[in-house]
Amino acid sequence: MTDLAAAENRNAQGSRATQGYRIAMVAACPMPSRRGTPLRVERLANALWSRGHEVELITYHIADDQQAFAFPVHRIFRRPLYWRMPAGPNLRKLALYDPALAYKLWRVLAKGRFDVVHAHHVEGLLTALPARLSGQVPIVYDAHTTLASELPSYGPVPGRPFARLFGAWADGVLPRRADHIIAVTTDIRDRLVQTHGIPEDRITVVTNGVELERFSAPAQRHAGIVRILYSGTLARYQNVDLLLESFARAHRVRSDLLLVLSVSSSFEPYVGRVTRLGIRDAIEVLPDAFELLPERLAAAAMAVVPRTTCEGIPQKLLNYMAAAKPIVASAGSAKVIEQGRTGLVVPNGDADAFAAAMLRLANDPVYARELGHAAREHVAAHYSWELAAERVERVYDGLVGRRGSTPREVDRTSRLPIPDSPNSRPV
Repeated sequence: MTDLAAAENRNAQGSRATQGYRIAMVAACPMPSRRGTPLRVERLANALWSRGHEVELITYHIADDQQAFAFPVHRIFRRPLYWRMPAGPNLRKLALYDPALAYKLWRVLAKGRFDVVHAHHVEGLLTALPARLSGQVPIVYDAHTTLASELPSYGPVPGRPFARLFGAWADGVLPRRADHIIAVTTDIRDRLVQTHGIPEDRITVVTNGVELERFSAPAQRHAGIVRILYSGTLARYQNVDLLLESFARAHRVRSDLLLVLSVSSSFEPYVGRVTRLGIRDAIEVLPDAFELLPERLAAAAMAVVPRTTCEGIPQKLLNYMAAAKPIVASAGSAKVIEQGRTGLVVPNGDADAFAAAMLRLANDPVYARELGHAAREHVAAHYSWELAAERVERVYDGLVGRRGSTPREVDRTSRLPIPDSPNSRPV
């Protein structure tokens, strides 16, 4: 049995914990939302729930859509708001949403005994820290990135040095307040250990997973067109300018290339640039829709990740690999790509190398297919949410065991919907 077949069989069968923890999962972000942090929260919560744990999610009142969850969801305000909140810090979140989230968490914890608080990203940790006043529930901090690398990507250029310094200070102070740290990548773990002196035994690496079965659509080809797909946001930190410049150079060599942007933000800021580059008619812009992503990937000849700085693992990268797409990625984002075997990795900021890699895949479709199949085999064997949940369970085991407790049998049938959980109905 191949690694891919074995992984698909394991994921299909699943495994359920015979005893379960009661988990208060904190997410200072829209839920659901089809981007990095919210997707990790949702998929990890679902995986833990399916393994027999009792999860309750405490989050904002904002959502991209009206999707229901299998577990109770406590929102800071009763009336949901459906819109796509931009990533990054803003005054409304810091002054209103996050304090309201801390209060909501305090209320949820007061209503019932929880075994652990699992706080995602630094804002989730900040809202969870007041729970320390009770002194009873251990806090797990899920570090999706470091502030020193993230904060400079928001706000004006002159403020970046200060943002980096403040972020580095916070990275050294805030994670220590948690009982244990989960890092999405070894890069984040190494930064916390080597730069900030946090003991390595307080950090566990739990990478993201991917829904392999969702990205199983058979490849489609469009005669006379080589479609290159990018999905996600057009925020500055995604290095979209690098992608456009690279594509323009490749397009001068092959006029049958088409750049397809499946994006969640306006393309308007880039219209002038693509016009000057002479590629406006070679770009197709589609509104981002996660349910349509498998179909769009199936129609693409390759997928691209231009982002040059990313301490986490871009979820789009795992999605591309699960869809068996050959990938061109900047080195800063190519966390799980083996150069030349599961994708092509180019030096950060090198537009010529990026263009050459796209042309190589376009000119050699047999090699491109080999890369795509190897990429899917790799994520199937190593990047499932089931495996991520198993690793998180071991973290909980260590924390709860040290406090003299043991996992409990979870009887969900005895639990009634909580009044302030408007999204607690099952899917």
